Amino acid sequence: MIRVCFGAMILMRGMGKMERLISGSWDFADPIGIGSEASFILVTFAEFVCAVLLIMGLLTRFALIPLIITMFVVVFIHGTDQSLSDRERPVLFLIAFLGLFLTGPGKYSIDGLLFKVRGK
Repeated sequence: MIRVCFGAMILMRGMGKMERLISGSWDFADPIGIGSEASFILVTFAEFVCAVLLIMGLLTRFALIPLIITMFVVVFIHGTDQSLSDRERPVLFLIAFLGLFLTGPGKYSIDGLLFKVRGK
C-alpha cells in the first residue's frame, strides 16, 4: 500500500513536469550546479518514470535511488531557506522512499513475482 500510494502521489507531481518537458517549458532550478535543463530532466525522470516503476513494483530498489536523491536535494539543498514545516511533504517522501528501499517492494509486486519475495 505504501509503495503504491507514495508512488501515485509522486507520479502526480511528475506528470506536470512531463507535460512541461514535452511542451518545451524547461525553466527549472539548478540546486546542484549541473544546469537547469539537466536538473529538470533528472527530476522528471525520477518523478515520472521511477514513480511508474515504483507503483508497478518493478526494479523497485533501483527506481527508488533517483527518488531518494531527488527528495534529498529538495530537503537538504534546495529548500534550506524554508522552515521544516514548509519542507514537510518532501521530508515525508524521503522517509517513505528510504523505508521502502530498506524493506523492499513486498510480495504483491512484479519484483515479488519475478524474484519470489516472501513474507514482506
